[in-house]
Amino acid sequence: MKYLFLTILIISTTSMISQNISGRVNTVIPPENEISISLLNTNFKTQTDSLGLYKLENIPNGIYKLAVVSKGFKTIIQKISVFENQNLNFDFDLDEDQNELNEVVVSGTLKPVKRLESAVPVEVYSPAFFKKNPTASIYDALQNINGVRPQLNCGVCNTGDIHINGLEGPYTLVLIDGMPIVSSLSTVYGLSGIPNSLVERIEIVKGPASSLYGSEAVGGLINIITKNPMNAPIFSADYFTTTYFESNLDLGMKFNAGKKATSILGVNYFNYDQVIDKDKDNFTDVTLSERVSVFNKWSFQRNNNRLFTIAARGMYEDRWGGDVRWEKKFRGGDEIYGESIYTKRAELIGSYQLPFEEKLMLSFSGNVHYQDSRYGTTSYIANQKIGFLQLTWDKKIGRNDFLAGIASRYTYYDDNTTATKEAESTWLPGIFVQDEITISPKSQILLGTRYDYNSIHGSIFTPRLAYRLKANENTIFRLNAGTGFRVVNLFTEDHAALTGSRDVVIANNLNPEQSVNVNLNYIQKINFENGTFMGIETTAFYTRFSNKIISDYETDPNKIIYDNIDGYAISQGISTNVDLNFTNGLKFILGATVLDNKNVENGISQQPFLTENFTGTWSVSYKIEPWNLSMDYTGNVYSPMKLPLLNEYDPRNPKSPWYSIQNIQFTYSGWKNFEVYAGIKNLLNFTPKQNNPFLISRSNDPFDKNVQYDSAGKVMVTPDNPYGLTFDTTYVYGQNQTIRGFFGLRYNLR
Repeated sequence: MKYLFLTILIISTTSMISQNISGRVNTVIPPENEISISLLNTNFKTQTDSLGLYKLENIPNGIYKLAVVSKGFKTIIQKISVFENQNLNFDFDLDEDQNELNEVVVSGTLKPVKRLESAVPVEVYSPAFFKKNPTASIYDALQNINGVRPQLNCGVCNTGDIHINGLEGPYTLVLIDGMPIVSSLSTVYGLSGIPNSLVERIEIVKGPASSLYGSEAVGGLINIITKNPMNAPIFSADYFTTTYFESNLDLGMKFNAGKKATSILGVNYFNYDQVIDKDKDNFTDVTLSERVSVFNKWSFQRNNNRLFTIAARGMYEDRWGGDVRWEKKFRGGDEIYGESIYTKRAELIGSYQLPFEEKLMLSFSGNVHYQDSRYGTTSYIANQKIGFLQLTWDKKIGRNDFLAGIASRYTYYDDNTTATKEAESTWLPGIFVQDEITISPKSQILLGTRYDYNSIHGSIFTPRLAYRLKANENTIFRLNAGTGFRVVNLFTEDHAALTGSRDVVIANNLNPEQSVNVNLNYIQKINFENGTFMGIETTAFYTRFSNKIISDYETDPNKIIYDNIDGYAISQGISTNVDLNFTNGLKFILGATVLDNKNVENGISQQPFLTENFTGTWSVSYKIEPWNLSMDYTGNVYSPMKLPLLNEYDPRNPKSPWYSIQNIQFTYSGWKNFEVYAGIKNLLNFTPKQNNPFLISRSNDPFDKNVQYDSAGKVMVTPDNPYGLTFDTTYVYGQNQTIRGFFGLRYNLR
């Protein structure tokens, strides 16, 4: 965030009689640096106290421009007149400046550091960014981040995962407050239950981060950092609804328990219960859902400002999609097709700084995830528990900034499918160390390594190297290289297919999937003389994957055969983000990523399914200060993707078209503590059905009762089945909601 300037330029001084100017400066989050109030070209200057109060005394009569400056907040300029015997009061509300490239981040090195001073590139997104296109969950909110795409994987239940730079969801580690509790089963179902109201900011690292975070941080990580109770508003509420009759309510409350404990309580409720079938296939266009999430976080004041926070979250969701005639009485039966998923989830997260002179931090988390699903007649009931414990030591010695730690993760998994003959328990202890060496004021090098021991796979070693060069105050170069690994849970990732009487066969001793990554990052800040700011960040990346584990259902119809791929996979490309902020209130955030992803096996290169070669995102904002009105125009665009077809006769398009989802929003903030917003989503009215005869194949026969097979088990072409298809819901690449309006109201009491 960039400096906030409020300038008072004296135009005339007509009297030597002195007056006072006082007031309060309010901020949404506490400023890192002091807030100064000054009269430029004079010696009158002061700073706010701990309550945000200020006072300028003995000001001569005259006409001025008052200047309030604080790093990380937007500039406010107000012209004032001072007259005889008049004490003036001016209050200011400072907004965060989202163009500033120097936020404090923790995800790159596991310690707080200025973003421009971090050797590891970290992208940061605040709640102000996500308010430009309000959504009901973090999963949906990520759609306007460059290089990040929420991918729907099921056309009926509408579950999905998060792709970073075209890599599938299992290669992305999702953290909450640095704790790896969103993984495996919860990547599929739990991610949609994280409400936006809990979020302080989201940090994204693109590229392997296993040297610090261990398994699953192969392609990148998303760290969802929740609000600090000390800084939260006393009460907040945010409600919006759409013309699809989706309703989302976020409530937040802060309270004190004694003098040394502060807590926030957050509740999110989402409901969508309208059966809509605009593509006329007799199946729901969007999954119906009722979801409740409760979050409670505590922060305790301790001696020497040592940290102690603890948080808990519980989530329950009931969702279903399928035949528009479906009711709960048909759940699990073969009369009317429906996919019904009950999800129960509980999480615990905490950090405690040990009472020693050395900086020792104990972090812990645990979660329980219970899934009760019916996909037509297929039953999938699963239970997953994950416990995580980590101790880190942070120490500066001369030019060396050390971080060392030990960690251990325990994973328990069980389900009712034939693939899981008995519950699986896995231990993953590890030790890691990194040293950030300051070579000169302009250059740093980071060396890091991690050793893990998996109770199934054995030893895993992941090193990392980073170099940062600060050419000048506005130009940064960073080079990063490292490795990542992922210990695959076969059963949580292919659960929909693990049914029937097939035997599970593991062809060889499976090795963990591994990746090697190199990326070059460039940041340029440009401050124009007229006050316009431009920030440019470009990253070129290359990632090579080995030991990819695949499931083979074709070799033997009575078996599921798992083995490592005989080859490798490549993800490479270049990504650019541009922030442009004009002094008249016009702001652009633009992003573009060019991708080249491919799987290479036996010398044959193929593009993976559901991977785009180009993605673009944008946000255009303009605020009309006299009207207290702001406008946000957001959108994304994707190039064609290879789509899964059932056979050579499948009439659906083998590739998606170029498509774009665009939204517009207007926000009025002229009432104290209130914001009213409204707009339109999917302005171009795009849906995947366009130019396709259907999305879900054989929706008229979802139990395949009328499908005929030959002696080899291959589907036959018949008058009732002219394309030789079976029921299939995997042909999906984007949302199936048409153009719709939305309206919302926010309230914040500080």
